[in-house]
Amino acid sequence: MSFFAILCALLIEQVRPLASHNPVYGGVLAWTRWTSRNFDAGKPHHGWVAWGLAVLMPTLMTLGIHLLLVFTLGLPFAVLWSVAVLYVTLGFRQFSHHFTDIRDALDEGDEPLARSLLAHWQGVDAAELPRSEIVRHVIEHSVIAAHRHVFGVLAWFSVLAALGLGPAGAVFYRMSEFVSRYWHHKNGAAVQPSSVSVQRAAESAWHAIDWLPARITALGFAVVGSFEEAIDCWRNDARRFPSENDGVILAATSGAVNVRLGGGALSPIPVTDPLPRAQAGDSMADGRRLDSGSTPGREPEPGHLRSVVGLVWRSVVMWMVLLALLTLARLLG
Repeated sequence: MSFFAILCALLIEQVRPLASHNPVYGGVLAWTRWTSRNFDAGKPHHGWVAWGLAVLMPTLMTLGIHLLLVFTLGLPFAVLWSVAVLYVTLGFRQFSHHFTDIRDALDEGDEPLARSLLAHWQGVDAAELPRSEIVRHVIEHSVIAAHRHVFGVLAWFSVLAALGLGPAGAVFYRMSEFVSRYWHHKNGAAVQPSSVSVQRAAESAWHAIDWLPARITALGFAVVGSFEEAIDCWRNDARRFPSENDGVILAATSGAVNVRLGGGALSPIPVTDPLPRAQAGDSMADGRRLDSGSTPGREPEPGHLRSVVGLVWRSVVMWMVLLALLTLARLLG
């Protein structure tokens, strides 16, 4: 039933995307703030306690509702619950409008508008960026966002759903990503900044949780793109990026569509409140902008943006077909 839940959630999300400011997000934000405010006392074990409460409590609540529905109302209602959870955890349309607006601005030759849109999206200083660098940064941010909002969610959902745990995997993955990103941004806040302990706990947990999904995403890009070049770039150039997991995805993307990625990072615009930047879904190294080496490939140009869109959607279709075949085999077996 995982296939049907994912398919329904993807279709609903495309037709009626969830707004960035919604009650679910507000609840997650309030819960994350509460756990750090009450349990982040600065000691290493306090960081893990805060992370465990912030991530595991919503996960267990999701699992509890799933099991309650299965044993009381039946499987169809449990599937509807999975659809609802996937709808609020998937986020294709939560960032795609930024990508589309920048691409349209570049197609019209309006580079100042493209720089402004990129700066607004990621909270960076993009005033001096040349055209190729605008494209590069858009590709890098969009690919990582697609991984964290779609492929990573689907990977954890599918694995735990196969074990009978319903949509708990989707919540577990998204909560892990959110608390890691938010607590890193909160580090610079004037009021109640995050301690080093809670940041390290969230970072360590997130690295482990995203290790396998990152490689699944990279493998999908390789299969639907230029396979040999993607694998070669993955093996030789992933280490050029400051984040190991993100580097695997970006290197595979670079080889799959033959585009140069990596290079100088953009300087963040100073802010007094880190929340808007966290809400923007800053995807690069959890908010820590570090320079990286460059992969081989052609100079980024607007045409590569369309190639990346095709790469992402072909990968989605490939994994959905594979999941459909597994579902069919299970039903027939």
